[in-house]
Amino acid sequence: MNTFKTVPLAIRGLATLLLLSVGLSLANDPRPPAATGEGGWRSAARHSAGIAPDPTALADTAIVQVYAAATYGWRGYFAVHPWIIYKRAGDTAYTRYDVIGWGRGTVVRRNYALPDGLWFGAMPRVLVDHRGAGVEAMIEDIEAAIASYPHADEYRSYPGPNSNTFLAHIGREVPALRLDLPANAIGKDYRPVTRPLGVSPSGSGLQFSLLGLLGLSVGVQEGIELNLLGLNFGLDLNSPGLRLPAIGRIGLDDAVVSHRGAASGP
Repeated sequence: MNTFKTVPLAIRGLATLLLLSVGLSLANDPRPPAATGEGGWRSAARHSAGIAPDPTALADTAIVQVYAAATYGWRGYFAVHPWIIYKRAGDTAYTRYDVIGWGRGTVVRRNYALPDGLWFGAMPRVLVDHRGAGVEAMIEDIEAAIASYPHADEYRSYPGPNSNTFLAHIGREVPALRLDLPANAIGKDYRPVTRPLGVSPSGSGLQFSLLGLLGLSVGVQEGIELNLLGLNFGLDLNSPGLRLPAIGRIGLDDAVVSHRGAASGP
């Protein structure tokens, strides 16, 4: 008997997608050269990527951006680290927030690194870019969400709570952000067993999840996404594409950009 033929078609399909996504991630190799070079993380580049708008040139414009970059070392093949930056109109510098799993005290860190700094050598990409009208109110909601993060004193890289859990919390609390974390944002689906059902990480849909290990999300931003042991498979209908583990997605760029009455700038 052909054992492969006895395996359910759905399982074979998911296994094929997993192999495809891991293969593409290995081929792209999102890790920086320093990840395998001498000096390790201590010597990895953390300088500005040069992609954040100049806060001085746009001093009169309120701005919110969310970034994500490959995590350090071998984990960079499979997961990303996200963070959020913002400035109010009149400010000439950004405030940055992300969750850091090392060090003492709260894991929620303010201005831990440069606003658009490389994440230990990995180049960040923009997930969200809001500027202009309505962003001041959004910042108020973001700060309230940061203050209400329920896992500020705990951290687990897998399955969470971690840095992706933190950004997912902000996305749920601030749906105007329209944050669509990629499928390889491991930890975004973490929910305590006491609250398995609720709003999806984008704030635009519904989610059922058991500790981020088994669940389903349906929403305007994330489309339909199945979570199996932290590996996410889905179909994005808003910006057509496949949502896959390791590689994140294959398809059209899904970055959210909204410049409402904002001045142009770099």
